[in-house]
Amino acid sequence: MSESRALCRVEDIPDNGAIAVRVDSSTGGFDIILMRQGEAVFGYHNECPHQGRQLDYVPGKFLVKEGCIMCAAHGALFKVHSGERVAGPCSTGLVRVPVRIEGAEVFSA
Repeated sequence: MSESRALCRVEDIPDNGAIAVRVDSSTGGFDIILMRQGEAVFGYHNECPHQGRQLDYVPGKFLVKEGCIMCAAHGALFKVHSGERVAGPCSTGLVRVPVRIEGAEVFSA
């Protein structure tokens, strides 16, 4: 079992949905998006590469549909499983945060 602190339980993330989790760091911390498709969980910095805004439309609430997450500010679309940009004003995709599942909990990798 890992000595690191769990980010959340897998069941806390709606299937085909997303949540925000705050991660502490020496520079004050940052928010990550945890998205789930079935038993797979994907993590990304909660920051759109277009202008650095968070992707949620209100804190912790995201627009996820048909395998993509949408930036609430400018409508950019990113694939849930890869963070790859699909559409919108960005030239790059989301920054991945590696995660792993141990039992029923999600940890940063």
